Amino acid sequence: MGHDHHHHGAEDMSTKRLTIAVVINVLLTVAQVIGGIISGSLALVADALHNLSDAASLGIALFARRISRRHSDERRTFGYARAEVIGALVNLTTLIIVGLYLVAEAVGRVFGEHEPGGWIIVIVAGIALVIDIATALLTLSVSKGNMNIKAAFIHNLSDAGASVGVIIAGTLIILYQWYWVDLAVTLVISGYVLWQGFIMLPGAIRILMESAPENFDFDGMVAAMRSVEGVADVHHVHVWQIGEHDTALEAHIVVKGRDPEVGEVIKRSLRACLAERFHIGHATLELEFGEQAAHCGGMDLVPRH
Repeated sequence: MGHDHHHHGAEDMSTKRLTIAVVINVLLTVAQVIGGIISGSLALVADALHNLSDAASLGIALFARRISRRHSDERRTFGYARAEVIGALVNLTTLIIVGLYLVAEAVGRVFGEHEPGGWIIVIVAGIALVIDIATALLTLSVSKGNMNIKAAFIHNLSDAGASVGVIIAGTLIILYQWYWVDLAVTLVISGYVLWQGFIMLPGAIRILMESAPENFDFDGMVAAMRSVEGVADVHHVHVWQIGEHDTALEAHIVVKGRDPEVGEVIKRSLRACLAERFHIGHATLELEFGEQAAHCGGMDLVPRH
């Protein structure tokens, strides 16, 4: 009971930290957009939109953290694991649209007059840098046990790097009137935003398409299942991701002999093998004895890639 209380206390503390991180990042985004409009700095607006996408990522992580505490029900029998994936898909799609908009805006400004004010850029970006570092520290301890929040933590570190770039751009404008640096930094930030979006988007789509995990050794898994003592054959095998960290499997197992008790032993052996070697926590196995398997006509019905 004491351990359970400690666990929930840690969960509540993590939730509070994430909430604070989301709030200060949204406020920072508003300040950066206002500063970018006043100064005329597209780089500052780019950094603001990048920061907003990270605030959204933190918000999704916070929302998913709360939703994940719900139990499965008669309508969502696998639970709520994919709520996070759907949110990530929306967030990444928006991120790509924002990146493309910033590239188009930067290219358009190359052919027009563009003289952003340096001091406002430096001041707002300096504040952003402090907040980015503070947010990274808030999420650091939470990220150690959660890959999704770890990704948000890494994004905050990249935000800090983007803010440094904006500060450098503002300084060069003040010292040398190099206004083109603002557009150059905008293109760098936009490129990074697009790269992140296109790298992460396939993962979300793969889960929603009920694909096997990336780089999953399907043939190796089937061979391992067939090597379990008492297994004559394996067919109708399906593997898919329920969520980012949850993989499920269903398969028909042809068992040597007709003893149901032996069949149950084989089931336990298969589940242990699948969990230990292939990280499959949910396995539905249908046993086939004797004549049941003869209907397959000896064909290998395992799907190949």
